[in-house]
Amino acid sequence: MFQIDVMSRTPVYEQLVDQVEKFILTGILSEGDKIPSVRSLSMELSVNPNTIQKAFSELDRRGLINSVPGKGCFVSDKAKKALQVSRRGNLEGLSDQIRELALAGISKEEIISCVEKVFGEEDKK
Repeated sequence: MFQIDVMSRTPVYEQLVDQVEKFILTGILSEGDKIPSVRSLSMELSVNPNTIQKAFSELDRRGLINSVPGKGCFVSDKAKKALQVSRRGNLEGLSDQIRELALAGISKEEIISCVEKVFGEEDKK
């Protein structure tokens, strides 16, 4: 399920956080689903358990997982909503990028076509 790119400049814990976020947004992980334990992920990925724990701590801080002592970590019932809210904040940056594309001579139709292509790909999933 999880894959680590050892050649990436992105720290391993951030790769794990990004993957969990993507799994939640795409429905691979749903609310209440159990996340693999630190020990099992550490062994499976050959990653230091402290690195896995750092990722889990960050996911917990973001409200995406809940830790239940003695039982493990589970996807929070508010995880998808929290991700949607945080992603909505990216719209301002997207507006800036669109403005830059327009200044570079990219037409409105090309930009809209690109957006429609992305949403078309999402509809197929």
